[in-house]
Parts: sequence; C-alpha cells; structure tokens
Amino acid sequence: MKIENTKAQMRKGVLEFCILSVLKDGEAYTSDILETLKDAKMLVVEGTIYPLLTRLKNAGLLSYRWEESTGGPPRKYYDLTETGKLFLTELNGTWSELQQAVNKVTSEKNTQ
Repeated sequence: MKIENTKAQMRKGVLEFCILSVLKDGEAYTSDILETLKDAKMLVVEGTIYPLLTRLKNAGLLSYRWEESTGGPPRKYYDLTETGKLFLTELNGTWSELQQAVNKVTSEKNTQ
C-alpha cells in the first residue's frame, strides 16, 4: 500500500466540505476556489473541482451566476444557497465531532 494513495483519499473525503467552507464568506470564481484549496495544500486540479461543483450545484447546495469578463469568456461565480449554508453548519458540527474522535483514538495510549 502506498502512503500517497491513502493521503489522497483522505483529502478527497473532505474536499466537498472544504469547497463549501471556501464559499461561506461569499461567492467565488473557480480559480479563486482552486487557489484557496491549493494554498491549504489540498492539491486539487481543475479536472477534480468542476465535477464536484456540478454535483454540489445539482444537490441544491450551490448556485452560480455568469459575469462578463473584459479579458476572455464570461466567468461563473459560485455561492452557497440557503440549503448549502444549513448543510455547511451541519458539516461543521460533524467535523468537530470527527476531529475529537480521531484525536482521542490517535493520541490515547492503547490500554487493551
């Protein structure tokens, strides 16, 4: 088993949560979302993010709008819907519980 595969799977498992979190403060263009994720070392490529954005939009968690660009094609800006905001609130609680559980399991001495 290769460690890089396991690390990639761990990142993929939280990527949707991270995308929603990036959008919590307002709308963003896809390249801005990618940049934020890359800065956080999420190692995301365009081929990965577009299907995720589409899936989140189809689930009613995201909306988008087109804006004309002076230097190229129109840009699609994504934003959280009200359903997306509620969903993110729920995920934040779940993430906190998961963090605590993983920290407990990985930091406590095995007493068995």
